[in-house]
Amino acid sequence: MTKAPLLAGLAALALIATPAAAQQPPEAVAAAALARAPVFDGHNDAPWALRDHAHNMINDFDFRDTTDTAKPDAEKPLIAMHTDISRLRAGRVGAQFWSVWVPATTDEAKAVQQTIEQIDVIRRMAARYPADLALASTTAELERAMKAGKVAGMLGMEGGHSIGSSLAVLRQMHALGVRYMTLTHSKNTPWADSATDAPVHDGLNDFGRQLVREMNRIGMIVDLSHVSEATMLDALEEAKAPVMFSHSGVRAVNDHPRNVPDSVLPRVKANGGIVMVVFYPPFVDAEVRAHGLTRTAEQARLKALHPGDPAAADAALLAWDAAHPAPRTNAQRVADHIDHLRRTIGVDHIGIGGDYDGVDVLPEGLEDVSKYPALFTELARRGYSQAELEKIASGNMLRVLKAVEAHAASRKGALPIETPAAK
Repeated sequence: MTKAPLLAGLAALALIATPAAAQQPPEAVAAAALARAPVFDGHNDAPWALRDHAHNMINDFDFRDTTDTAKPDAEKPLIAMHTDISRLRAGRVGAQFWSVWVPATTDEAKAVQQTIEQIDVIRRMAARYPADLALASTTAELERAMKAGKVAGMLGMEGGHSIGSSLAVLRQMHALGVRYMTLTHSKNTPWADSATDAPVHDGLNDFGRQLVREMNRIGMIVDLSHVSEATMLDALEEAKAPVMFSHSGVRAVNDHPRNVPDSVLPRVKANGGIVMVVFYPPFVDAEVRAHGLTRTAEQARLKALHPGDPAAADAALLAWDAAHPAPRTNAQRVADHIDHLRRTIGVDHIGIGGDYDGVDVLPEGLEDVSKYPALFTELARRGYSQAELEKIASGNMLRVLKAVEAHAASRKGALPIETPAAK
């Protein structure tokens, strides 16, 4: 008898007995991934939370710890902020797109002013904590700040109303450091349809298409969260650089209009774009969404039942709420959206966009920015490799940023797109 079969058998037994990387505890796989590739989150509304909690008066505001910022007895009750430096550190966050959002109902001229105020407040906040926070305008600056151990930041405008339908304002926002713009928020703009408003443009109009081309030229990422399916498709047809969904789920898991339909996903892959999965329960979980729809119908019924007596309608709704508590969701449901993206377009097109400080409720286990490791542990439990987790955490978003910058560099000699100034 030769030794070859015996040696082969011993080698096979050794492979069975030796723990492989995939057999490491999920917590260890997630921790190793986040040590090498800290989270780069696509969307955090802390700038508006600072406006709500401190009216942008931040000189005496402690952003190292915001856990005691709830104001339940205020005229407009406020929950505690989800974000601060201590919890960003605990959550292994290396980079963050700070959302400079203003309400979609704001008139365009005022929206431009308020957006600049929100840019100002996050710039001042970063300047107050130079050992912990840094704002970047390029991928190279961002990566240097991450390597220095800081939470690197970039600015993203949430809603096209923030440029007042002006390409000149768009370019000036870019000069102020804004590196993505969500084409709409909850309402249509004069040039693009929102996912949650009655369509009027069937996607983008001619100005909207010009806007996408100009964003590509200057190196500002086109963000398609909040927009209608027709707007998604029009923007993807026009875009020559990768797009992003800064905070969206997928409709195949929860059929919410804010989520990305399967009809769009192959176009995102072909474009080289990224879907950054949101944590907001009505977008994540079909049961939570169904409860919200039932509650909305009940609220309308009660208003009709008590015409001229809003106090009675409000009291009846409180009683209904007590009898019908909203279902809770969890990190597993968020992971279901990531699973669907991995199956349909691949792991290279997935990121994380929690929407912290922009929502009033979050999944169990993902209650604030310290909790990202719980989601990555769940993904590791489902068999995601360390390399895949590193891509989802930050590698994919960095790739998109670099591709957008490279396209802008290739268009350096192109003239700005001009539109006539209003008289």
